[in-house]
Amino acid sequence: MTPRDAADEGGSRWSDLDRPPLNAPALRRALVREGGLWSQVGVVQSTGSTNSDLVDAASAGRAVEGAVLVAEEQTSGRGRLDRRWTAPPRSGLFFSVLLTPSEVPVARWGWLPLLTGVAVATGLSRAAGVDTALKWPNDLLVTVGGEERKAGGILAERAGRDAVVVGVGLNVTLRADELPVPLAGSLALAGAQNTDRDPLLRGVLRSLEEWYGRWRAAGGDPAASGLQETYAAGCATLGRTVRAELPGDRSIVGEAVAVDGDGRLVIATKEGVQEPVGAGDIVHLRPA
Repeated sequence: MTPRDAADEGGSRWSDLDRPPLNAPALRRALVREGGLWSQVGVVQSTGSTNSDLVDAASAGRAVEGAVLVAEEQTSGRGRLDRRWTAPPRSGLFFSVLLTPSEVPVARWGWLPLLTGVAVATGLSRAAGVDTALKWPNDLLVTVGGEERKAGGILAERAGRDAVVVGVGLNVTLRADELPVPLAGSLALAGAQNTDRDPLLRGVLRSLEEWYGRWRAAGGDPAASGLQETYAAGCATLGRTVRAELPGDRSIVGEAVAVDGDGRLVIATKEGVQEPVGAGDIVHLRPA
């Protein structure tokens, strides 16, 4: 992987004082260290999708575990169900990481997007001073004007047999007139105490390194690593009435009562059945 630094492409780092570019050399100095997870940090001015780029780099042998690719702008960012993610340049954090959890059974790799959600929420609480909640399975929520808004999302993709690329898209300084949809949000709109993307990215990646190390040391066991309990504590979906829109044009309605050991959302229907959902779109029908 040979990304060019954004600062090298767009002139002075301070050409836009409202939204300065990330400082790639400083990020590398802060994050890449002997014995640490992060092996390389690249920042590019613009790309279609950091996930696609990192999957391609891993498949070609140009990236190893701990590679981080950050884009100042994504022109073809993707979320779950192939939804598009667009935002103005330098208005958010758009990055992907390459992980090879060889010590963890593949059956437990489905916890990686949930783990990333916990890590991002924890990192933002420390670095931005803003509370975020998690919507199962991969959305990051903030509160704007008393309303729950989506400020970010997570997408995990396999990169060959032995690796996973996890991508994060997070709105940081997006203004109300820039929102792609009315129910979107950003850290700035949620009243974050800090919207400087450099310390935010460092905080999130350090949190991700901590949680990934804990989970990997436990062999991917979500209970032993504390991941399952922490995810449940921060999950805004639990305790609510939801509609799960499932593959095959099927849907179920009920109360979200738990996240099980496989990372599935357990929904209790009015018929008294508890049904685990591993894939699908979840709609919150009742406030917590």
